[in-house]
Amino acid sequence: MKRRDHLDYLQDILESIDDVQSFVAGMSYEDFANDRKTVNAVIRSIEVIGESARAVPDSVKRKNPSIPWEKMVSMRNKLIHEYFGVDIEIIWQTIQEDISPLRDDIAELISKEE
Repeated sequence: MKRRDHLDYLQDILESIDDVQSFVAGMSYEDFANDRKTVNAVIRSIEVIGESARAVPDSVKRKNPSIPWEKMVSMRNKLIHEYFGVDIEIIWQTIQEDISPLRDDIAELISKEE
């Protein structure tokens, strides 16, 4: 089995972002909050984003300080360790405000690194 490198983890982030966007396409906050399956799918994808961000080498992170590496890892940690205290509004806000710009940054980084 091929050993994973940072491009694999960046691709995981990109794919998980695409999943999140696909899961919530056309939904309002109320639709999202009342759709447990979608909420759980989004939470899982955000966990993968954070886990993958954690695996990106520090050298790559230092060269790309505008990408919110720590925020991604922190969100993952909150979702994993405070599952019953997860605030759905914060998840929705993250989707609405942070996911698209993050996707652009990660896609640009992948194209630079390939």
